[in-house]
Amino acid sequence: MKKYYSISKENVYFEINYLDYKKLRGFKFTPKNKVKYNGVKVNKLIVVKLSLTNNILKKKIKRKLDMYLKYVVQILDSDDEDSGVIELALNDLERYRRIVINKYQLYLEKKYTNLLLKKIDLLEHELKTKLMYINYYTDEDTKGKSR
Repeated sequence: MKKYYSISKENVYFEINYLDYKKLRGFKFTPKNKVKYNGVKVNKLIVVKLSLTNNILKKKIKRKLDMYLKYVVQILDSDDEDSGVIELALNDLERYRRIVINKYQLYLEKKYTNLLLKKIDLLEHELKTKLMYINYYTDEDTKGKSR
């Protein structure tokens, strides 16, 4: 039998309520459980409060966007003439854009979502520019005399 708990702070003491997760609406995620302690291990967490959801998502998005920025800079700085790596990065950015639109847009402000999508567009634009540069020079090198 599964037990579901809800902990809410009322005045000074804590109250434990039983909830039905299927009817509860909020942002769902699974915590990493990296810290070892003799307590309750959390497998699934639903955050209902909108301001807390907003803060959690902004931190998560900032980390992911920084990771993509480092990855794109690494690709742009490399001298490799491999277009496959750039295409994989473009596909990954497109997948992340879909996650933002389908999952996170419900919980974030429209202004913040638009700014985030513009940042993703900028990263994609830089990768597409590098891809066009690689394709142009590799096509030029392969051209030669034909009989």
